[in-house]
Amino acid sequence: MARVLAVFFMVLFACRAGAEPLEGRLKTVRDTATLRIAYRTDSRPFSFLDPQGQPTGYTIELCERIGKSMAQELDLPSLAIKWVPVDVRSRFQAIIDGAADLECGSTSVSLSRMRIVDFSNIVFADSTGVLVKANAGIINFESMAGKRIAVVPGSTNMQAIQDQLKRRKLDATLVEIGDREAGYTILARGDVDGFATDKLVLLALMQRAPREFLLLPEDLSFEPFAIVLPRGDWAFRLAVNAGLAKIFRSGEVVQIYGKYFGGIGSRPSVWLGAVFMFGGLPD
Repeated sequence: MARVLAVFFMVLFACRAGAEPLEGRLKTVRDTATLRIAYRTDSRPFSFLDPQGQPTGYTIELCERIGKSMAQELDLPSLAIKWVPVDVRSRFQAIIDGAADLECGSTSVSLSRMRIVDFSNIVFADSTGVLVKANAGIINFESMAGKRIAVVPGSTNMQAIQDQLKRRKLDATLVEIGDREAGYTILARGDVDGFATDKLVLLALMQRAPREFLLLPEDLSFEPFAIVLPRGDWAFRLAVNAGLAKIFRSGEVVQIYGKYFGGIGSRPSVWLGAVFMFGGLPD
């Protein structure tokens, strides 16, 4: 009899646990039938505006598909997306304050950032690079000694440049800029000698005038990109990762990659191949 009662209470507890009400951002998504996605306009091909002024890009499309997965999980007939514009300075605060549910751009995971936000599983891998004028006589990072390098303050790219200068014992002046568009503009104008940010972003920017610019060959850091999430909300993080896993397992991620990166002549790196492989977590 005691064994039967024990089994009964175990089943009862499991049923109650499965019927627990939703909490956190997932509950908000269900109650409002809306997913609030923060996006950037200066992060092509990850997050930018199309000719009609609508957010698009590699990470944006991943998040749109995550929204469809959430709608199925929450048994919603439809899920609206509210677009929340952010920049390099406001992206984390939008998640912390609750203005957006997730930030979909080219944000690198770091331990310091984990103190204020959470992240999804890694969705991309890149490195920091430096873009220079093709006729400047600069052929590698060592040639940046004594030069002016534009960087976005607070970015992992800026930290990578500072670390590389210190390690190589080079002296260069860092010029802080507002965003990546500003970095491209002042480099094209000749106000700086180089512009440092994520390599694939630089490759995309180069397409505007490919003969005028040169991307230096060095990989100056490892940049693991992920979707920014509210800190400590395990149910929402699980729902996001479940949606990502479907995309990676099905191979859809390769098609999405080709859609946004094919135009800049970029092939998946060894790093990215590992991201695609390990991203397809089993159910």
